[in-house]
Amino acid sequence: MSSSASGTTPHYYVPHPSRHPAFAAFGLLFVIFGAAQWINGADWGKWSVLFGLLWLFWVLFQWFGDAIGESEAGQYGHRIDLSFRWSMSWFIFSEVMFFGAFFTALWWMRSHSVPALGGLDNALLWPDFKAVWPSVAPGVTASPAGIIEPFQTMTPFWLPTINTALLLSSGVTLTIAHHALRENHRGRTIAFMWITVALGVTFLFVQGYEYFHAYSELNLKLSSGAYGSTFFMLTGFHGFHVLIGMLMLLFITLRLMKGHFTPERHFGFEGAAWYWHFVDVVWLGLYTLVYWL
Repeated sequence: MSSSASGTTPHYYVPHPSRHPAFAAFGLLFVIFGAAQWINGADWGKWSVLFGLLWLFWVLFQWFGDAIGESEAGQYGHRIDLSFRWSMSWFIFSEVMFFGAFFTALWWMRSHSVPALGGLDNALLWPDFKAVWPSVAPGVTASPAGIIEPFQTMTPFWLPTINTALLLSSGVTLTIAHHALRENHRGRTIAFMWITVALGVTFLFVQGYEYFHAYSELNLKLSSGAYGSTFFMLTGFHGFHVLIGMLMLLFITLRLMKGHFTPERHFGFEGAAWYWHFVDVVWLGLYTLVYWL
């Protein structure tokens, strides 16, 4: 059922058969196969990964373009809007579980694994081991076997605190943009969206400098014991999510400049906003548990 045939928005839009899922799977095949070969020493594996990613991005660009065209053509009614909202809600829930697993691993190491290694059962094997977190000294807390280089831990001052201020500010500017859109002030919406995107980009640059500082001055690496691995896994995956969220907001801003969205119908905007606020909340937990405690 189409809106062009009835003159109204369809009760439930059924898209035409699409090549995009098969093409996306084809690209992912090259990514996974190339990554498997790359980590096993095959230098050509990285080119397979690159080809697969470029292919996937090309497919996603076309796929999202089709969805945008269908939305702007009035094909999406109330039921489609509800399905999008449920889909985004479940996607964010899966991300909550993803970060929950890493936060749980951090808690388990701090509360159980490290204390257990410092117990009587291991006293004969590692008499110099001290069950202290963060693990900072080889031969004492980080590496009884002496296989981990000395390193310093990351403190909350000042780069992580600056990034906290950037993300909290971006949440405020995004909320202002949302209210402006609902009041049909498109110019104000676009202005605050560009500010939000700029804050997200600045966050990524600051985090990049933080990693440079960690490697060059603190000798803190992914291989720096349990502390180093959890630090880079948590902050690295969060930074990746900030990148994805920033790209979402960037394309939403470009769509706003093209005249897309109305005060009544703008779930594309809302979905990106939900994701960005989720990223903010994760950072607050990360900032407290990783940098302060």
